[in-house]
Amino acid sequence: MDLQTHYNRLWEKSRAGFEAGSFKLDPWIDNPADDRLGITLLARPSREVKERIRAFLGELQQVAPEQYFYPDTDLHITVLSIISCTSGFTLGSVNAADYVQLLESITRHASPFKVEFNGITASPEAVMIQGFPLDNSLQMLRESIRAAFSATSLLQSLDQRYTLKTAHATVLRFRAPVQQPEQLLSLLEKYRTYDFGTFEVEVLELVYNDWYQREEKVQVLGRFGLS
Repeated sequence: MDLQTHYNRLWEKSRAGFEAGSFKLDPWIDNPADDRLGITLLARPSREVKERIRAFLGELQQVAPEQYFYPDTDLHITVLSIISCTSGFTLGSVNAADYVQLLESITRHASPFKVEFNGITASPEAVMIQGFPLDNSLQMLRESIRAAFSATSLLQSLDQRYTLKTAHATVLRFRAPVQQPEQLLSLLEKYRTYDFGTFEVEVLELVYNDWYQREEKVQVLGRFGLS
């Protein structure tokens, strides 16, 4: 299944739910007891792309101010979730230097890649920007990392939830009942095919993070230049 078909199916299913007033609210997002933490390899969109996303979120905030909006600092594409966020996981459970060293050995041979952010899709829990890699560099990088980790005894949970193939960015999560569902859906429809821009990923970050990649919870473990 190609990415556009995947995003379309997500949208059609979620739109039907939204029309029926069905939104899945996140019970953890405002809970100070949330201790789910993990390790993620991620990429950041460019400043220009973030500005377009910010404008979109500004409109959304007018009709759904009660929801959770990702700030610029937290916007990202997950390259791979090395260790999925789990209650009780701490950085002390692993030797972070081993992960940095392994990823350095892989990324030094990896090429920069471009991602087009075009249109939005949704799940019952969230709104996402649709991301489309413009070549197979991201796919090849992911495969290299999976192969490298499978040959080690390092703690990891790659693809245990699902095999990551997308390049989307989550920008909104539902945390409270939607007060204006018709206006929200209308605005989402408006941005279904909006061009948020294309950017080149030249640096990856390995981070210790919470579920939402909140800046105040994120610790950068390593940065890797692609060339």
